[in-house]
Amino acid sequence: MPSPCHNALARIGMTPQPAIHVAAIRKTYGATVAIDDVSFDVSPGEIFGLIGPNGAGKTTTMECVEGLRTPDRGAISVLGLDPSRDTRRLQQRIGVQLQEAQLQKRIKVREAVAFWASLYRNAVDGVDGDRLIEQLGLSDKREAWFMTLSGGQKQRLFIALALINDPELVFLDELTTGLDPQARRAIWDLVRGIRQRGKTVFLTTHLMEEAERLCDRVAIIDHGRIVDVGRPAELVQRHCPERTVTVATEDATAPERFREIPQVQSVSAQGVHVTIRGRGDDLVTQVIQCLAEHRIRAIDFRAELPTLEDVFLKLTGHVIRD
Repeated sequence: MPSPCHNALARIGMTPQPAIHVAAIRKTYGATVAIDDVSFDVSPGEIFGLIGPNGAGKTTTMECVEGLRTPDRGAISVLGLDPSRDTRRLQQRIGVQLQEAQLQKRIKVREAVAFWASLYRNAVDGVDGDRLIEQLGLSDKREAWFMTLSGGQKQRLFIALALINDPELVFLDELTTGLDPQARRAIWDLVRGIRQRGKTVFLTTHLMEEAERLCDRVAIIDHGRIVDVGRPAELVQRHCPERTVTVATEDATAPERFREIPQVQSVSAQGVHVTIRGRGDDLVTQVIQCLAEHRIRAIDFRAELPTLEDVFLKLTGHVIRD
């Protein structure tokens, strides 16, 4: 979803400067190549996801963009600044939630929020800080020590700290790790709210459902290289155009009728279940029309549409690694 600024520039024929520009970066640790020739742009006001299995290079890429690591070669621009040279200026304009972080054991939640706010020139005030704590489901933990928080509660606190300066650009590394489904969806709503306020979000995740539901565009990374970049729906259409429809029917003529559909590639029957495989967004519609035209009575009807996880499995060739 383009930001208001993006739309305004487009109307006058100007292309907005990318919020993040990464060009052919490489990072090695001894003989280990963590990332190699990684390039992508993140547009202002979008949620951009870097997805892939653990160990694929997501965190290294993000840390290079944040300025926490310096790539061996290549170029990076963040909000028009060089994250290696303009670190102090950039820190005031971005928010960062790290995959692994710790605080003092005996610091309280409200103290951590207040301390983080003191580090920024344009931090949210106390009222907004309280609202942020409430949005992240930590109201009843305001006076709790950090060491008493659960893993999910600690994760939510770190997200709060990343948003404390009302940043233009937010980095979220595996933002819902350790959260239960209810808390995860609450965080998703919060991230969407950040984007709706015109902010840019750059996140990493190995959860394909999270990327598909949240991200305007994603880059798939594996073994340190970008495999493809695009909107989730575009990636699904490009790499997994196949569709599968299963119809349960006692009509013996059904398989032959389904084979007459132009988009159908194969039809197989097992008992009363007929499985139709083909391509095209309208395959399901064509099967329904076939049922109606030939008065085929369906006992059950199921459509299986490909997802971003199917794309991931096809492009990387393996399941998500731990």
